[in-house]
Amino acid sequence: MPIALLALAVAAFGIGTTEFVMMGLLPEIANDFRVSIPDAGGYISLYALGVVVGAPLLTMLGMRARQKTMLLSMLVLFTVGNLISAFAPTHELLLGARFLTGLPHGVFFGIGAVVAASLVDRDRRAQAISLMFIGLTVANVVGVPVGTLLGQALGWRWAFGLVAVIGVVALAAVAALVPWQARPTDVSLRGELRAFTRPQVWLAFAVVVFGFAAIFSFYSYVKPVFTDVTGYTPTAVTVLLAVFGVGMTVGTAVGGRLADRDPMRTLYVFLAALAASLALFASTAHSALLAPVTVFLIGATGFAAIPSIQSRILDQAKEAPALGSASIQSTFNIANSLGAYLGGLVIAAGMGLTAPSWVGAALALVGLAFALLSGWLERRPRRETPAPHDAEKPVPVR
Repeated sequence: MPIALLALAVAAFGIGTTEFVMMGLLPEIANDFRVSIPDAGGYISLYALGVVVGAPLLTMLGMRARQKTMLLSMLVLFTVGNLISAFAPTHELLLGARFLTGLPHGVFFGIGAVVAASLVDRDRRAQAISLMFIGLTVANVVGVPVGTLLGQALGWRWAFGLVAVIGVVALAAVAALVPWQARPTDVSLRGELRAFTRPQVWLAFAVVVFGFAAIFSFYSYVKPVFTDVTGYTPTAVTVLLAVFGVGMTVGTAVGGRLADRDPMRTLYVFLAALAASLALFASTAHSALLAPVTVFLIGATGFAAIPSIQSRILDQAKEAPALGSASIQSTFNIANSLGAYLGGLVIAAGMGLTAPSWVGAALALVGLAFALLSGWLERRPRRETPAPHDAEKPVPVR
């Protein structure tokens, strides 16, 4: 695989770290600014809002720029956002910094997926995309725990300072290793948006919304499950979350290889396996031995589907691959919010801390249904246009 993919993975590592490390540092930041935990939750939600808004908007604004130029610009914006976060003197400024930091997230992954696919032959495209996303999954294994421990030991500002340094390293790596592409000449906003008139594009978005809301309905409430149901200490939970990250990494790597062979079948298999793993966790959550194994399986099966869905959107939105791929990142954040909301509803209804796993299993099956519908529509034979009447007239024989 081209070494340029390493540069993209380093950037993905930094982006993943800044996205998720906030969850581990929320109590420290809330205490520093003397705000409530719900108010501090705005740091997470405004980052997600930045992703949703920035992915399509900035991609359209930069559609005439070279892809490498966009990647470098997004990393500059990402680094600046983390620097502002590290030095933010007030709660309100940190809220704004988190929104700013979220803006380049979807754009980088969207354009990065297109660049990664262009660096290899078509039959290795999903593997190349998965290697970039492995940086995001490794962030949950290494970056988030290290950033959380650093923030708790030296102060939360040091964590964002560290991420800013990673941003500078990623900026240098992309500048040095990623090749320049030709400047787009025949792009137009109308042409880019035409891709979104296809039902298959919207079916791909539906798979993401429901299929990946399944993961977040479980993951949003996994900490209290581990402490209150399984019986682990809060310190042990940090290690268990790293197990989930290892599952994500393994699943992304395996899913990339399988998606190059048959992306739709890979999508079917892993969405079904995700539903089964989530349903299983409702029982294994009570076992200190089996719960971590099931958490690994949920991470692996859920993220094994990502290379398939990225390849799918590149195929279905050929006129606007970067915009389609970036919009997938917006959809992931919508899935995040939907999953957390539905998981919270069943807990509030008194169904118990393991109930979100059943919600996740149901959501994964809905995502699988949309994937099957997409595959069926693709295989359905198309009607051939009948020949004009005049062409049917017999030729006179003399």
